[in-house]
Order: sequence, then C-alpha cells, then structure tokens
Amino acid sequence: MDCLDGFAGQFRNFKKDDFEADWIKVAECRFGHLHRVKLKNQQKSCALKSFDKTLCANNLYRRIIDEAPKIATLQFEYLVSIYGLCSEATAVVMEYMSHGSLNDLLTSHTLMWPKKFQMIHEASMGMNFLHSLKPPLLHLNLKTSNILLDDCLHVKISDFGVIHWEESTCNTLFMEHLTARGNINYIPPEAFTQCPDPPGTAFDVYSFGIVMWEILTQQKPYAGSRMTTVLLQVSHGKRPCVEMIPERKPQSCEQMIGIMRQCWDQDRRKRPEFSDTVRKTRSLSEGLKLQGPIHMENGDEGHTPDHERPGSDSILSLLYKKEFASFRHSVKRDHVRRQFPSKKSLLHYTVASGDAESVEHVLRLGAEVNCTTAGGYTPLLVAVMHSLHGIILLLLDRGASATLADEELWTALHFAAQSGDDRTVRLLLDNGAAAEAQETNGWTALHLACQNGHETVVRLLLSRLSEEAAGEREAKGRTPLHLAAAHGHLSIAKLLLSHGADPKATDRSLSTALHVSAEKGHNRVVRRLVQSEADVDGADSRGYTPLHLAALKAHTGICRQLLARGARPDRRTLRGWTPMHLAALRGHVATVVQLESQGGRVNAAGEDGWTPLHLACHRGEPETVAALLAAKADPNAPEDGKGWTPLHVACASASYSSVLHLVSHHADVNAVNSGKVTPLHLAAQHGCVSIAKALLLHGADGALLDSSGTAALNVAQRCEKWEIVQLLEKLS
Repeated sequence: MDCLDGFAGQFRNFKKDDFEADWIKVAECRFGHLHRVKLKNQQKSCALKSFDKTLCANNLYRRIIDEAPKIATLQFEYLVSIYGLCSEATAVVMEYMSHGSLNDLLTSHTLMWPKKFQMIHEASMGMNFLHSLKPPLLHLNLKTSNILLDDCLHVKISDFGVIHWEESTCNTLFMEHLTARGNINYIPPEAFTQCPDPPGTAFDVYSFGIVMWEILTQQKPYAGSRMTTVLLQVSHGKRPCVEMIPERKPQSCEQMIGIMRQCWDQDRRKRPEFSDTVRKTRSLSEGLKLQGPIHMENGDEGHTPDHERPGSDSILSLLYKKEFASFRHSVKRDHVRRQFPSKKSLLHYTVASGDAESVEHVLRLGAEVNCTTAGGYTPLLVAVMHSLHGIILLLLDRGASATLADEELWTALHFAAQSGDDRTVRLLLDNGAAAEAQETNGWTALHLACQNGHETVVRLLLSRLSEEAAGEREAKGRTPLHLAAAHGHLSIAKLLLSHGADPKATDRSLSTALHVSAEKGHNRVVRRLVQSEADVDGADSRGYTPLHLAALKAHTGICRQLLARGARPDRRTLRGWTPMHLAALRGHVATVVQLESQGGRVNAAGEDGWTPLHLACHRGEPETVAALLAAKADPNAPEDGKGWTPLHVACASASYSSVLHLVSHHADVNAVNSGKVTPLHLAAQHGCVSIAKALLLHGADGALLDSSGTAALNVAQRCEKWEIVQLLEKLS
C-alpha cells in the first residue's frame, strides 16, 4: 500500500520536523519553490510547494489556506492530490510527480502520436471532473506548467482552485492576476474586454485548446511576441499556427485539430463542454494507441458509402458484436475484396476483432495478408498493437512481412518494443524483422525499449544487433544509452555498456549520457557511467559539464560523485558561469556548501563580472546569500559592467533578508556604481521602506548624489514612494 494513501481525501498540518532533512529543490515557481521531501521513516516522496512570504500581503497564501482543505477532498485519477499544509514553511504538501510539468517535458522529449493523444485525453478527463462538480470548479489557470506527469507519463491537473473571480473583482484586476502568472497565452478573448460577466467553463475550454496545440506541436504559442501583440491578435481571432503541427501525422490528427479549433472558438458559446471533449478524445486516443488504425464502434458501417458496404447483413456489425460464427457463415469473397474507408480491408477489421478463427477464414477466402490502409498499416501491425499473439503467429505463417512499415516508418517491431511485448519481439525477430530499422525520426526499436524501460526487450534486440547498430543515433543524435540514462533505467544502462555502448558518445547538443543522467538526478546511473570512464568534465554546446547540470538541479550527491572523480569545480560555461554560480542562482544552499567544500570558488566572476553572491541577491535567495558570505564571499565585489555590488543587486531585487545578511558582513552601504547610484537610491526607487531603514541604520548617507545630481529623496519623490519620502525628510 502506498505510504501516503492514508492522507488521500484527508488534510493534515505538517511540521518541518515531519520531513527528512534533505529537501531537494526541483523547480522554481513564479511565487515560490517546489521541493521534493520525504516523510520520516517512509520511502515515498511528496512535494512541498512553498510560497514567498511577501505574497501573504496580497492574500494569496491566505486564500490557499482557506481552499486547500476543500481541494484535498477531491480525489480523482487525473488530479494531483493535496495532503495538507506546512505552515512553518508557508507551503502546501502535495503528491510528488516524478516527471515534472508537461511544459518541461514538451521541450525535452520527442513524444509519439499515441502518447500525445493519450495526454490530451487524460487532461480532458481531469478538467471534466472539475467542471462536473456542483457548482463547477473553474481552474482559470490551466496551462502546460500546471499539468504534471507521473512515472509512466500519465498526466494530472494541478493548481486548480487557486484563482477565483469575486463579485468585487474588476476585470482589470482579474487580468492582472492572470498575467502575473504568465498566463497571457491561455486567456480567451472575452477576458480582454470590459465585459462584466464572470468567467465560466468556456474560459477553461479555451485554455485547453491552447494546451492541445502545445502538445500536438511541442512548440510555444506566440513565441517571441509581446504581451500587447498577443492581446491584440487574440482579440481579432488569431490563434497559434496550425501549420506548425508536423506534416507527418496520423489521419485522426485532423479530427483532434477540429476539437482544438472548437475549444478556442472566438465565440465562447460555441466551445464544447468537457464531457463532449472527453468522449471524442477517448475515441481518438484508443483508436490510435490501443487499436492502431482500426477503431471498431457500433455504427461504423453507417459511415461507409452504400457502394462500399459489404452487404445488408452488416458484416462489420457482426464483428463488432463478436458474433463470430455468424460472421464466418455470412462473409463472402466479395466482402474480402472490397475496400472500406481509409483503404481498410475486411482483414484489418477481422484482425482487430481478435478472433483467430475468423482471421484464418478471411485469409482462406483470398484476403491479401500484406494489404495496407491509407496510413500504411498492415494486418500484422494491427495485431501487434493489440498484442494478439495467436493472430500474429497466424499472419506470419501465412506470409505476412515483418519488415513493412506505416507512413511514419514504424515497423511491427517498433510497436512491440514500445509496449514491452517481448513475446512478439521474439516472434518478429525470428521471422525476419530488421532490428536496426529506423522510423522517420531515426528511432530504432532499441531506442523505444530503452526509453520505456523494457529490459527483456532490450536483451532480445541486443542479441541481434552489432555493437555499431546498438549505438545508432536518432534525429537528435541520442543513442539508446542517452535514453536509458535520461529515464534512470540502471539495469538497461548496464546492459548497453556491457555490449559496447560508448559512454562518451554525444548527441547534437554535445551532451553525453552522463549529462542527461546528472541533470535528471539518477545517482546510480551516474555512478555506473563514471565507472565506465564517462567524461566527467566534457562540455555540451553551451559549455555545461555534468557538474554544471547537477548543481543547477540541486543534485548534491551527484555533485559529490563527480567532484570525487575529478570534475573541475570551477569549469566555466560559454557565458562564464561556474557550477557555483548556477547553484547560487537557483538557491541550492546544500549544493553551494558542497561545491565550496571541494574547491569551488565563491568569488569567481562570470558574465559581466557577476559573482555567485550577485546572482543569489538578484534572485532573492537569502539562505544562499548567508551561506556564501559564511564561505567568505566578498560583499563588495563590483560587477564589470556598471559597478553594481551585491548590495545594489539585493536592493534592486527588494530582498530585505539578503540586505540584512550583507550589511551584517560589512557590505559598503554607500558604495556607488558607474552612475554614482547608491543602494539607498535603489531602495527609494523601489519603495522598500524596510530596506531603506536598514541602510540608514548602518550608516547610509542620504545626501549622496548620483551622476545626474539626484539624491535618494528626489528619487523617492519622482517615483511617488511617499513612505520613503517621509522617512528621508525626517533626516534632512
């Protein structure tokens, strides 16, 4: 039983002490951080989503506290579960989703069409559940970064119930709430008007349409466009370019595109309910993934033109109803020779029905065993997609070719390898299937088996491949070892290495398997790769080494491994960043401490002379600032471009805690940059009263003038920061 199952549907107030000490930061949210934590004495991870305390003034966290107990009662397969709050950390404790957000996955993985369709359907299921509540629970924040993925890449909706429309909320304020969350691409056109009506379910449906486009294209909508441009274009009916959906797509994708267009219709009244979208996407997903090109539904024959119908006795209906004896009695040679929609044959439908005796009967009537649909599917491909082993063997015995491929150049072996059907893989290989065959993106069956963790299939394929073929690269240059390493499949990585896989092989971005496993945090895979003489200091096209990536993602244990194996702690990227810079930028305190203890320099100057301390101050990471200062980081180091010290940066970022740490370590409160601007000038500009008080308490001189002859008081007056004005006037 899942050790967190006891929390499902309940609500608990956690203490920091309930968790093990090793909190791993896995993501940065717009309003806080996401950590992977473990409950003491339990193996299951959960996620702790913390919120910046400065947001409490805007009642965001207060609203979350109020709503979380209600949201925790919502339990559904496609919704992220909420377990409780951790008030001490100003955080929500929720289900941990190991593959992060869909937003990140779409940029880092090549998804096959069945997986895309599956994700769209599962997301629609989650949204349908929310909208089916009484009253409907609106998401109002639906986007790919709020759709998370589990170990098997199944999706779950998160962050629902956070944004609300209140009667007192004006449309402008509501829009500000949405745009502050980076939602501009997902907001329907009616929200841009002065319409006083509150948003309804059609709001989420529009957002879902944009999500569908992102999944189908694996691109970002309106890339490079300014917010005002997006607002104007959407208001006039413009949508993301449908032509960006790859040309080589299954025929059913046109139907999916049709659903997408309905979802983002300019007229909200024409957008479909999610209940309708669930039904349609289920049909398309099952038709593509589970049943391949043959999707049998009652009434299928009603869509067949009269001249193509097999007869008034409705041959296809007999198959659908599984009345196989009647089917075999009724079917004639004329039925076998006829062509159905999309060039399907009766043999395709009979194979999809799963009845081997009927398949044999149709073959005896003269059916062509290697006939293909419009998409290039043979009866054998259909049987493999269904894992119909008896029919697969029957077709092979009757001359079915194991090498024929569909329009995407997927062979039967590709499909069997992807699903982990080792019995079918063995049958196909024994009947002439080409283990080295590549589909249009260069993926072999071995790539698919390695990505999906099917060890038995990998063993079978390796037994038929040469060392050279086993290291074949797909379109992005990734080898099977890259994919096994990226997904943490240790046993498969060991297998590949024992069969001669090159641990130093690079993809098109010059990343090795060690790069991807270090970035993903797969400690044991990293250990195996470095034992196999992987290059611990090799740089990718951006100059990132595995140590850079591990530091960036707070994988402190991996950093320790790599440093012990000779990785240089001060190796620089093309922009001059060291691993210490990247750890500081993301606020990974434990990683900063680890790097410093093994030779990382806290005062290394990167791009424009910025030190790790500059970056920590810029991102408002006070704990990291404290750790760097404790390690003797220079609080007065000026950057090269404009002479900003870390204190300047902390004041510009309004990070009060960082300012306190700096001044307590003797940061010069009257330091001037190239424009003679002091930290007090910046505090005045941004209206940071607490920071201004701290600077003055530590000797800041309010009379100092910048290069334009302006004092901090004048800056505050110009920026209408009246509390600062009152504070400084008392001193003048």
